Amino acid sequence: MTAAVDLPGAGPAVAARTFFAVLWRDTFVTGRELLPFLAQVVIQPFFMLFIFGKVLTGIGYVQGDFAQILLPGMVALTGFLTALQNTTMPLILDFSWTREIEDRLLAPMPIPLVALEKMVFGALRGIVAALLIIPIGFLILDGIHWPASAWPGVVGLIVLGSLAGAAIGMTVGTLVNPRRIQIMFAVVLMPLMFTGSTQFPWHGLTHLRWFQVICALNPLTYVSEGMRALLLPGEIQSIPLWIDLPVILVSFAVFAGIGIKGFLRRSID
Repeated sequence: MTAAVDLPGAGPAVAARTFFAVLWRDTFVTGRELLPFLAQVVIQPFFMLFIFGKVLTGIGYVQGDFAQILLPGMVALTGFLTALQNTTMPLILDFSWTREIEDRLLAPMPIPLVALEKMVFGALRGIVAALLIIPIGFLILDGIHWPASAWPGVVGLIVLGSLAGAAIGMTVGTLVNPRRIQIMFAVVLMPLMFTGSTQFPWHGLTHLRWFQVICALNPLTYVSEGMRALLLPGEIQSIPLWIDLPVILVSFAVFAGIGIKGFLRRSID
């Protein structure tokens, strides 16, 4: 793999301009492929909201206020997993088949910035997907009410959760053999989805202590619980924000560090 080159005069200002130019290019390409992107990120959460929040509630298998618990978790799940997948899959393609990454590595910016751009772009896709789910949830589900004062915090958590998901995606995309990527998604993605406290409150698992411990190891749990702490104060018991925010930030830092090291190794192979 061709490593990035240090061009004369390629200082911090040039590196920053190059970073944002590459990010803008990726965003522009997404705009041209908007409909496939929307279909990719909306269909699964739409049906989960419809089945769990509308159908099961309508036939009386879950309580009527379950939709209030479900929607924040689904918003967190959508942003987190969309960012993860949209960081991992382009890396797999770039390093193994298209070799497009070689052009990025020749750009006048350090290799870690190339990796960071991949994570930021994946996170941006996650943020857009999560924000799209909010109006869809309000249309599908009954009895949803979010206090206006919570919206800035909700957006902030979506951003942090998407960045954490993108960092995990960078780790997976650089450490997993491309030939085993489908197995990885089955082994990693599904457990992340169902142990992230997205369909249930974490404190409700008191009588399933072993499963509660497993869910506590998933960074997605703290995004879901942070959303509920903001949107449902006093209605249900949630993990407080003073725990959620540091865990999400530490998760991002740890997985981003591991992922960037993996990216550096793959770049010079």
